[in-house]
Amino acid sequence: MSKSSIPQRIQSAVWARAGGRCEYRGCNVDLVGDLIAGKDDGLFGFIAHIVADSVKGPRGDERRSPELAADLRNLMLLCHRHHKLVDVDEVASHPEEVLLAMKEEHETRIATNTGISAEYASHVLRFGATIGPNEALLSTQAIFAAMPPQRHPATRQTIDLELLNQVFRDEEPEYWAIQKRNLDQLFREKVQGRIERQEIKHLSVFALAPQPLLIELGRLIYDIVPTTVHQRHREPETWNWQRDRPPLEFVVSRPPENASRPIALKIAISGVVNDDRIVAILGNDAAIWSITIADPGNDVVRRPEDLSAFRRTLRTVYGELQARYGESTLLHLFPAMPASLAVETGRVWMPKVNLAMKIYDHVRNVGFVPTFTIGVPKGTVA
Repeated sequence: MSKSSIPQRIQSAVWARAGGRCEYRGCNVDLVGDLIAGKDDGLFGFIAHIVADSVKGPRGDERRSPELAADLRNLMLLCHRHHKLVDVDEVASHPEEVLLAMKEEHETRIATNTGISAEYASHVLRFGATIGPNEALLSTQAIFAAMPPQRHPATRQTIDLELLNQVFRDEEPEYWAIQKRNLDQLFREKVQGRIERQEIKHLSVFALAPQPLLIELGRLIYDIVPTTVHQRHREPETWNWQRDRPPLEFVVSRPPENASRPIALKIAISGVVNDDRIVAILGNDAAIWSITIADPGNDVVRRPEDLSAFRRTLRTVYGELQARYGESTLLHLFPAMPASLAVETGRVWMPKVNLAMKIYDHVRNVGFVPTFTIGVPKGTVA
């Protein structure tokens, strides 16, 4: 424990640099105020010396201890538990370099988060729905951690559009009508009005749900407010962008000019979609368009630039479809893609310009099933 007195201005600087939180790696507990004790202004942290202020103290040094006793670079804020751990119980496991690294990591994160301008504030929209028999869960802590340095949460409260625990499952026709209606209503109630009143100026979207519903969410967002869509990664399990692979390059395949109808677009990014699965539904005369990548997989979107490239590609394809077939044609969409790209598929679609789309979903042991249609064809051509 400390043998010397630390000037008040240095103590204040330690608390400020730490953001009032424990600097021990992985802790980050708030050390200001206690709701149970009813002390909003109470300080419950300890300022610990990395190199002890006494030669006989933890990590003490005959020359450096007196020199660093009141040095801001040698002081870190800890909770009671971790203060005791590094100075009493596990001194040997916490050498100087380990504690310095913890201090640097924590204070860099605090400086980054608090240094973001108010104009970069973003409202967090979470959307989770039943995926087959499994429930999609979105951790608020993980979501907030994925936003800096480009954005920061405008408020601690997320906007939740959670359609969980429905009686119907995705192989049942009623499921899609109910889920779409509920999503549309929730969006109107929780998002659209606040955007119109300019309470929301930017959205950060974190969504895990069946692909047709993700596309519908994107359609609702459209371009009514600037939006950043995030991707949940499987390896590692995080929302943070990884940038550990080259940017995705999307490949478009088009049917012959004289191909018949119906018109299908398969987006095969997270897996291969064989044409025979589409032919089994639409018939042998189907004209099948395709957007894919060289090596499809379910964890391929690793950087925000992948979303930008996908939007550019999809806009081009939507435009070509409109030009070739006309506005009276219904487009049959067969999606197999990461969640973020599904949201972008809906955002890119323009109701007054692009073809109406009947969206299909893959159901295990069943295959593709029709879900719902967005837009209305101006005619009767299928």
